[in-house]
Amino acid sequence: MTQHYFSESPAGDFRPRDIEVELAGAPRKVRTAGGVFSPEHLDRGTEILLKTLARERERGREHAAEHDPDSELRGGAVLDLGCGWGPIALAAALETPEREVWAIDINERSRELTRTNAAMLGITTVRVAAPEEVPAAVTFAEIRSNPPIRIGKAALHELLTQWLPRLAPRGVAHLVVAKHLGADSLQRWIAETFSELAVERVARDKGFHVIRAVRSEH
Repeated sequence: MTQHYFSESPAGDFRPRDIEVELAGAPRKVRTAGGVFSPEHLDRGTEILLKTLARERERGREHAAEHDPDSELRGGAVLDLGCGWGPIALAAALETPEREVWAIDINERSRELTRTNAAMLGITTVRVAAPEEVPAAVTFAEIRSNPPIRIGKAALHELLTQWLPRLAPRGVAHLVVAKHLGADSLQRWIAETFSELAVERVARDKGFHVIRAVRSEH
């Protein structure tokens, strides 16, 4: 297999570059490099995921205000599974600075860039780690991911089998997957494999599906 963004130590020169992307509703300068996922721009799937999350967050605020005017949207830790240079984790931290955000990736270059970008944006709540560095006792209120589909179905299923069970009760996962790369079959597999998760497609845009999986209370 050739060196790619899901390698632990990608080959090739680091060659960092700065690009401008929109995160949390504003333009942000971030640093990327070769050997990571989508180094030239914000990936279309990630962009669709972030827009879907923003819409759901707004609906959640409206629902909370209607049913409990004094409530605030609170939550536990967020996991960005396969963080790349960090857009999903960075957006989560910018939008909800009171929450802890874990950004994990097997690719050491991705982790380095995510740390750099958090520092450039003045973010102190993102914890960047290799997967094995996350303590076993940590659970997540949310998992947000543009998962590495191209690692292959067996490896992807193994990855999700490791992390989806770490959703806390009533926790929610959002995954964005291209339809032509198996979004429908992945949604079916999650529903069939994890009886504790209620699974549905919540968005479809430009050939991408956003899958939501909500864990039961128990």
